[in-house]
Amino acid sequence: MRLSRLSRTMLGAVAGLILVLVYVPLLVVLVNSFSTSTSLSWPPPGFTLEWWRRAFASAGAMEAVQTSVVVALIATAIALVLGTLISFALQRFDFFGRQTVNLLVILPIALPGIITGIALNNFFRTIMGIPLSIWTVVIAHATFCIVTVFNNVIARLRRTGTKLEEASADLGAGVWTTFRLVTFPQLRSALLAGGLLAFALSFDEIIVTTFTAGSGVTTLPIFILNNMFRPSQAPIVAVIAVVLVLVSIIPIYLAQRLSGDEQQRR
Repeated sequence: MRLSRLSRTMLGAVAGLILVLVYVPLLVVLVNSFSTSTSLSWPPPGFTLEWWRRAFASAGAMEAVQTSVVVALIATAIALVLGTLISFALQRFDFFGRQTVNLLVILPIALPGIITGIALNNFFRTIMGIPLSIWTVVIAHATFCIVTVFNNVIARLRRTGTKLEEASADLGAGVWTTFRLVTFPQLRSALLAGGLLAFALSFDEIIVTTFTAGSGVTTLPIFILNNMFRPSQAPIVAVIAVVLVLVSIIPIYLAQRLSGDEQQRR
């Protein structure tokens, strides 16, 4: 299907406008992180590195970064294990209610975050009687991180099929030997891509975190929300926001490269 020159021009203009609307605000945040204005007035009256020095010297900011990294790593590890197991169950076995289970696994990523947050808050505090803590945040993040791993792994399982595994079994290899030498090498890039996406998704999540974090648990997005309207803190928040964007972009870029390289090899 070939588009006319006018259609291509219009599509290019619309795409360019959308990209401008998405990325110009991010560039503004980047510029504001170097502004000498404490109220982030525009245009910046001058430029300085003082806010970057203060941000990295802030004990609260560094603690928030550490908390976010710990939560994201644990949630990603849980998602890798459970997401992979669910993928194998739904792809390799036929059982009653399989499509329903598939829907229920994917549903958390489609639900509004505020609904998920309220539901988990009620579940932890009212039904289970568990006080909110960093572990309730980890469990909450794992519920939607599982989806990213699940989608990557089940897509890879559908493409690879079972012929190599069946050949391995015919040659006398056991289940674990086949998984270690045949199945896992085929899944490595999918697992890594799913894990990177899960980490990025958990690291900058704020809505579900707000409802499931106990007192004293401050992740980086919550730290930004709590400080962005305080006097003289806006430039430091801008610095942290830039770091947050960079940390989110890197795993997403790597995951995209891994998926693209895998498709080219095929």
